[in-house]
Amino acid sequence: MKNTIARLAGALLALTLTTSLAAAQSKVTVAIGGGACLCYLPTVLAKQLGEYEKAGLNVELVDLKGGSDALKAVLGGSADVVSGYFDHCVNLAAKKQELQSFVVYDRYPGLVLVVAPSRTNDIKSVKDLAGKKVGVSAPGSSTDFFLKYMLKKNGLDPTSVAVIGVGLGATAVAAMEQGQIDAAVMLDPSVTVLQGSHKDLRILSDTRTQKDTLETFGGEYPGGALYTTTAWINSHEKETQALTNAILATLAWIHSHTPEEIMAKMPEQMVGKNKELYLAALKNTIPMFSENGKMDPKGAEAVLTVFSVGSPEVANAKIDLSKTFTNKFVDQAKKTTGNAK
Repeated sequence: MKNTIARLAGALLALTLTTSLAAAQSKVTVAIGGGACLCYLPTVLAKQLGEYEKAGLNVELVDLKGGSDALKAVLGGSADVVSGYFDHCVNLAAKKQELQSFVVYDRYPGLVLVVAPSRTNDIKSVKDLAGKKVGVSAPGSSTDFFLKYMLKKNGLDPTSVAVIGVGLGATAVAAMEQGQIDAAVMLDPSVTVLQGSHKDLRILSDTRTQKDTLETFGGEYPGGALYTTTAWINSHEKETQALTNAILATLAWIHSHTPEEIMAKMPEQMVGKNKELYLAALKNTIPMFSENGKMDPKGAEAVLTVFSVGSPEVANAKIDLSKTFTNKFVDQAKKTTGNAK
């Protein structure tokens, strides 16, 4: 009888503690610009590891088709924070929208300019793309601006190619394999899926690596980050700090575990049936992930340069880059948790 009472008391205490913890947690909705893309893995993995809960947050992840949809969710008030590409903060600054990133998890953008398998023999350089059909996730997207930048960098008029929206996943792979387009700007795991079927796949530019990213942009070019309006950050500093702590803890976990261990933590539906290809793509992607979560100011400048090439509005706007990001919360995390280097 005593043992039964003790067990009941223990269960009641555990329930009380759990209820108190839930009550203490702040609810935050994070909109992701395409959760299946490996570039956003840290945001999803943080949920899988329970890092948001440890930081005192009840985080709801909302998976949307692309970064522009995630941005609209925050601007429209249906989400609090975007997990997407930092370049939207720069692009929107030209429209007088105050958005700010507060922790960067991709130090490289992971954008890959790939030649369609059927055009491998006749497209050997970026210059050969003149007059061709090139796929991007959507016109006006980060992939589109990257394409325009690469064309101009190689002496071509950015309008000399036909830009076609093909998405980022299976639709992009199908468009490439069926010859609907001559080349495309893609992201993993789609690139690795193509390489799995076409061993001689020609890659014209690969920003999954530090070497190519530095050669392309002259510095680290930040990709995925958590960002939101400066108004939300100013009124939710506690939540912003907690999100930062969770992402930094996740980045530390990523860099101290094997690709196999990381894959084992990811949701089954995101890994898919072909685990070998997912693992190969993951191995290609891991070097992209930041080790310290900080924004490299040169990286922010590179983003401004790229967008200025493709957007006269951005080029003509007097954008104060220092207002598009903050390292304050990462620096604070370093003092309190030791997660940031």
